[in-house]
Amino acid sequence: MANPVTYRPKTGEIPTEPGVYRFRDEHGRVIYVGKAKNLRSRLNSYFANPQGLLAKTRSMVFTAASVEWTVVGSELEALQLEYTWIKEFDPRFNIMFRDDKSYPYLAVTMGEKYPRVQVMRGDKKKDTRYFGPFYPAKAIRETVDTMIRVFPVRTCSAGVFKRAERTGRPCLLGYIDKCSAPCVGRISPEDHKALASDFCDFMGGEAKKFISGLERKMGEAVAELDYESAARLRDDIAALRRVFERNTVVLSEDTDADIFALKEDELEAAAQVFHVRGGRIRGQRGWVVEKVEDMDTADLVEHLLQQVYGEGSSSNDQIPREVLVPVMPSNEDQMLEWLRGLRGARVDVRVPQRGDKATLLGTVEQNAADALRLHKSRRAGDITTRSAALQELQEALDLPQPLMRIECFDISHVQGTNVVASMVVVEDGLPRKSEYRKFSIAGDAARDDTASMYDVIYRRFRNYLAGKSGEQRDAAAPDPDVDPVDDEASVLEHPDVDEQGEPMKDTTTAIARNRFAYPPNLVVVDGGPPQVAAAARALEDLGIDDVFVIGLAKRLEEVWVQDSEFPVILPRASEGLFMLQRIRDEAHRFAITFHRQKRGKSMTASALDDIPGLGPARRKALLKQFGSVKKIRAATVEELVEAPGVGPALAETIRAALAVESADAPAPAVNMTTGEIIED
Repeated sequence: MANPVTYRPKTGEIPTEPGVYRFRDEHGRVIYVGKAKNLRSRLNSYFANPQGLLAKTRSMVFTAASVEWTVVGSELEALQLEYTWIKEFDPRFNIMFRDDKSYPYLAVTMGEKYPRVQVMRGDKKKDTRYFGPFYPAKAIRETVDTMIRVFPVRTCSAGVFKRAERTGRPCLLGYIDKCSAPCVGRISPEDHKALASDFCDFMGGEAKKFISGLERKMGEAVAELDYESAARLRDDIAALRRVFERNTVVLSEDTDADIFALKEDELEAAAQVFHVRGGRIRGQRGWVVEKVEDMDTADLVEHLLQQVYGEGSSSNDQIPREVLVPVMPSNEDQMLEWLRGLRGARVDVRVPQRGDKATLLGTVEQNAADALRLHKSRRAGDITTRSAALQELQEALDLPQPLMRIECFDISHVQGTNVVASMVVVEDGLPRKSEYRKFSIAGDAARDDTASMYDVIYRRFRNYLAGKSGEQRDAAAPDPDVDPVDDEASVLEHPDVDEQGEPMKDTTTAIARNRFAYPPNLVVVDGGPPQVAAAARALEDLGIDDVFVIGLAKRLEEVWVQDSEFPVILPRASEGLFMLQRIRDEAHRFAITFHRQKRGKSMTASALDDIPGLGPARRKALLKQFGSVKKIRAATVEELVEAPGVGPALAETIRAALAVESADAPAPAVNMTTGEIIED
């Protein structure tokens, strides 16, 4: 028996939305299908303490070898998909559904003279309207009991109906107004059939029309001071709303469609398709494929439709009337003609823009995104795969040492403004987020990407050399190109001075130097030959010759090596290329995040910026202490001294500067993003 620990998914990998999950054994057979309102909570309950589970559940968990799940839009969709898969796979541990019973449906026998509302199982009959499925049967009986107070349609059996006709006395439901009693002639056959038709219309999704009508009647009753009738109508409205919320369908009952979605990156793509028949999800399929060619989304959609509906596929005789896709396929006209020829009838391929179909497409897209994320996280987390990727990179780049530590650098800016850089670190193929660093770039270094790359590499390895030799920089001469606040925990951070102008003791500098003292085996820069040359030049200027530099060009995923005329081309299915891509994307994400923070700060003007002796760290401390510039302006010298790093002399300077600023009465500072006044 398998140990659940070997296949337990990470908690963060499991979505929190409603969905259906499947446990499979070591041979790939589905042994259990279940549904959940919250997939993460339900699946974690199987693994938290397996020994505390019921005997049957514990046996299932230890028999299984893997678990997978599909996200759906609602609990009703989860119920329908669970039923479909239980009937398809016949899982051995789904004891509840191992008999020949089908799910109960709400049926209205419109073919009879006096239509009857009842709960039915098994094969569907002619001239009968069906709604559902429902489970358990108690749910459908509660629905019927609620509905017949508003639509008093007959619910009795044929025997009870004939007995009432003979005796001229209705059953109990007729006496309490939950049946219109056609058995004793209280309503004509035509009116009773019309009442049953309204019942079907409501269950078919036209609830708002009936609820609005009752609300109008309730208003009229209130206007006539007939509060007893108004109260009864109010209760009927509440009952219909409960039923409407409980019995929402995915799409209209006449909808047959296949809904496709894709989530892709440069190397791989995840595809999902939901098969909707009769307005309900009847099946789901998913794939994760490697992109062996440089294809856009339209090309992928074309290939996907060919594989699903192509010659030799079992789906040829089940092509629906509608095929919903995220983008139209390449060769759109030919694809439509081909699909119509296979089906022998009209097929519409389109991109839904609004409504329920667009919402369901969003659900399918979420499943595709979850599948790709799960695939990538498991691929990256596998130690065998990581080792193979590092070995492949070492051999492809002809490096003499194993790649124990890789650092990747990326530059981010908007048209040359707010230029920042990021450094992410990977050790043994895993990210070391505590070693991540971010840099602010200013002056001549911000004129273009190559100058910025040179500046960042030079600063990072200059501090590596300083940490290696134990040197200490002059704290009183800070680097003019560095924003000490934004360059968090970096060795480039310089201390402020106290009120006497003497440098304050900075304990973070020595700690940060030690962290920078460990050099990487490989430096990866986001870009091509110009960025690689700039990074190599910075290392050469520092006299460092034992760190290898490469660049990863995003468009074609080419690996550029210093002093090489041609790039290194790794196979698109290469684990080494996948690792480089993942590191580059992480550096890009980290740089973008820092750039947005810095850009937001630059949009906020502050009266504290120009006060002599008040550095970024002390400005931050003051704002944290008082909450706003307005409160700082109103504070006394004694209150200002209570802020960290602020002495009596600096407090007097702050008071004087803010008093002058207040006398000049300039416009209040405004956050340019939100439009809110900052200081006032």
